[in-house]
Amino acid sequence: MMKKSIQIGGMSCNHCVHAVRQALSAVEGIKVDHVEIGLATVTYEIGATDFERVKAAVEEEGYSVVGEVPA
Repeated sequence: MMKKSIQIGGMSCNHCVHAVRQALSAVEGIKVDHVEIGLATVTYEIGATDFERVKAAVEEEGYSVVGEVPA
């Protein structure tokens, strides 16, 4: 299992938080640990999915992945 926290650009309200949470939850192999404005923390199964799919789920909702947050 891999745990990652990512900075997300373009989020400004609770609707954004909900949209990102739903998008990430829809990807098989991803467990959403926490989402707040500008940040999401997920755990995912290596082999079931990868970090590029995590990023793609966020970007498909119209937000940008700014970078990873150091653990």
